[in-house]
Amino acid sequence: MNRSHGARGTVLLALVCLAAGCGSHASEHAPASRLTEAQRDTAIARSQIPGAAAVGRALDLGGREAKRAAQMDSLQGR
Repeated sequence: MNRSHGARGTVLLALVCLAAGCGSHASEHAPASRLTEAQRDTAIARSQIPGAAAVGRALDLGGREAKRAAQMDSLQGR
C-alpha cells in the first residue's frame, strides 16, 4: 500500500468516526421494548441461551445484596 492510500484510509476512518459520534442519542428514540431492565434480565436468565445461568446467578446475588443493604440501612435508623 502506498502512502496516498494510507492517508485516504485514515481520512475516511476519521470521517466515519465523526459521523458515528454525531448520530442521535439512544435516549431520543422510542424504546425497542416496553420491558424494564429487570424484566429483560429475568427473561434472559430463564432462557436456554448460553450464559443464561450466569445471568440468573448474578440476579440472585444482586437481590441478596440489595436485601442486605436495606437491612443495614434499617439498623442505622434505630
